[in-house]
Amino acid sequence: MSESVPSAASPVVRVQDLRVTFPTMDGDVRAVNGLSFEVPAGGALGIVGESGSGKSVTSLALMGLHRGSRARISGAIEVVGQDVVRASDRKLRRMRGNDIAMVFQDPMQSLHPQFTVGNQLVEALRVHRPEVSRSEARTRAVESLDRVGIPDPAKRINSYPHEFSGGMRQRVVIAMGLMCDPKVLLADEPTTALDVTVQAQVLDLLDELRTDLGMGLILVSHDLAVVAGSVDEVVVMRHGVAVERGDVRKVLSEPEHSYTQALLAAVPRVEVSRAQRRARDRAERGRRARREQRRGAAGATAAGEAGRKGPKEAFAPFTPEPKKERGEPLLRVENVSQRFRVRGGTWGRSTDFWAVRDVSFDLYRGETLGVVGESGSGKSTLSRMVMRLLEPTRGRVEFEGRDITHMSDRALRPLRRDVQMVFQNPYSSLNPRLTVGDAIGTALRVQGEKDGKKIRRQVQELLERVGLEPDHYNRFPHAFSGGQRQRIAIARALILKPKLIICDEPVSALDVSTQDQVLRLLSELQDDFGLTYIFVAHDLAVVRQVSDRVAVMRAGEVVEMGDSDSVYESPGSEYTRQLLNAAPVLDPDHARELRADRVRRRTRAT
Repeated sequence: MSESVPSAASPVVRVQDLRVTFPTMDGDVRAVNGLSFEVPAGGALGIVGESGSGKSVTSLALMGLHRGSRARISGAIEVVGQDVVRASDRKLRRMRGNDIAMVFQDPMQSLHPQFTVGNQLVEALRVHRPEVSRSEARTRAVESLDRVGIPDPAKRINSYPHEFSGGMRQRVVIAMGLMCDPKVLLADEPTTALDVTVQAQVLDLLDELRTDLGMGLILVSHDLAVVAGSVDEVVVMRHGVAVERGDVRKVLSEPEHSYTQALLAAVPRVEVSRAQRRARDRAERGRRARREQRRGAAGATAAGEAGRKGPKEAFAPFTPEPKKERGEPLLRVENVSQRFRVRGGTWGRSTDFWAVRDVSFDLYRGETLGVVGESGSGKSTLSRMVMRLLEPTRGRVEFEGRDITHMSDRALRPLRRDVQMVFQNPYSSLNPRLTVGDAIGTALRVQGEKDGKKIRRQVQELLERVGLEPDHYNRFPHAFSGGQRQRIAIARALILKPKLIICDEPVSALDVSTQDQVLRLLSELQDDFGLTYIFVAHDLAVVRQVSDRVAVMRAGEVVEMGDSDSVYESPGSEYTRQLLNAAPVLDPDHARELRADRVRRRTRAT
């Protein structure tokens, strides 16, 4: 019996009333509940929603990857006319790669570190098409790497995954998905945590491949700006249900559902200034305070007062002094450079790699300096020198007029009270064996506090201040969501009442709505405590909305620094203009215009 082949007019993917249920000790969890959509040949569909919305569960169901789990699946899933739900395991294996292929979020989790990319590409083809010889598969692998823009593919096929950058690794994963010329490519968060320029390159590549190969594309993301210029239709999911669907232009310009409207409002935009963002946040804070006052009219609760004023005491809004009256800066960085010794030079000799070169700036109390640039630009190395987790090779770092450049670890201990850091990944920055109470309170113990009751009281007050429950003191990190964990990390940084907090990519791993909540919290805390921030990120829109001044870094050097609005509205560096051109936008037509401009630039460059 021959397999059914869809006609040119029939969809390459058809999902009808899909339901995916997971049994748990607390009852059944409906991860997907009644989802339906179609993707035509050569068409592109975006599936958007927060973590837990069911979008990744849907992706796995399309690939038949829930087989062997306890998940119960009902409804219809057809890929290229074939029934995925009722297909045998053997048939599913045949469909994967040949009919539908998947690009996963983290390329380092998708690629084996001990095998060359060539071996992995050859295996991807021969597993699904064993009749293909190894030499033929290798030739096809070189062609596939060339197709996705890997330079010198005949040579790089022998490289290992760690020898590629993050963007290049993602291209390798896409090349792997294309080895069998699938009819459908399913990309699950393929650009999360990538630089804006690399993200733009990956999205441009997916769009180009879809056009050239006539391939259906399903793009899964939590960010509406990512899918705006890359899909024809969009499905917005929440709690396993499609709350809105339709043409991407209509959904983004005239959203009907309040959840879609909230997602759009949470997307950071490069055209929104810091002043506009703070005005919006303060208006929202005022509305929240008035609601709490109304609820507490007959007797304000302690929780209401804490949410409005902070723990125990009211904090007067902090306003930075006019620049001419500021006096000495809180932090002064003068011509700092950082050198690393790298092995593997000629005859096995070590060579010098300068991660940061001659960077200088002053930072005043209550101010936020945004540091933006691609991976490898030196942003994180610079922040670690300021924190004195790294000792600068050259240059000078002063904090409150004291030279801390070459201080000993013992002498630095008091400085740790005044300078704290919030790290990028809320999952790896918290010890899974410590309760959140211990994780936050440890800093007080290290600084000499021995009264356990006092430590507990301070930690619980701070948990409440960052929007968590004081009763969560004895919970472990796994019991919290990503956004809640980042709030815990912020509380840990605040417990010593620091003067300067360095935020190193604090929201890059979060959904846009959770990201918006964390940014609002940081703004409120700055107002209440008079905090000074260094905010490191690759997302230009986020950096603009939190920063008074911006430093743009490339290859270890600051190529542009100035007032936030000036840098964004009248960039003086060509590199800054390239970054702004690569930033995702919510207008689908504008996004495609920017894509066409990037294609023209690349064509002229070659």
